[in-house]
Amino acid sequence: MNDKQTPTEVPCERGRQMLSEDLRERIRAYLPRYPSSRAVVLPALHLIHQELGCVSPQAVRELAALLGIPAPEIQDTLSFYGFFKQHKPLGKYRVWVCRSLSCAICGGEDLLGYLQEKWQIEPGDTTADGRFTLEAAECLGACEMAPAVLINETIHARVTREKLDEILDQLP
Repeated sequence: MNDKQTPTEVPCERGRQMLSEDLRERIRAYLPRYPSSRAVVLPALHLIHQELGCVSPQAVRELAALLGIPAPEIQDTLSFYGFFKQHKPLGKYRVWVCRSLSCAICGGEDLLGYLQEKWQIEPGDTTADGRFTLEAAECLGACEMAPAVLINETIHARVTREKLDEILDQLP
């Protein structure tokens, strides 16, 4: 890391390959399964995001070259979905607090505010230690479990501040 780079910045130097050969092979493996290379963009973005923690401008350029699609088209897809981070890698745990009407009424907004205060960050930011990225979800599709919190791939139901602290404390 150079002097001007913070720990949350993605090193996106021109000429530095962001996509490993293994990642490129996993993306190429999608090509026979889809009708066109354009149809591979979204699953490829998910693979890149999962591997790198974000999809940097350099990764977009490399994906464009790999799929033979103009980079602006890939950027359009990338920017459409709020799920993808483009410039800062995610924390080890991505914590989504649902803000749908059901969750808000049952305490979702309170949970979001609690984590903002506890971690001293805003939704979309990552804690200084790189452990947690806080996200505000418009809907997690779990209204019957309100308020719901999604941590990485695991949904938690009827979450209170106390239950949330217990869940977070148990994470490795």
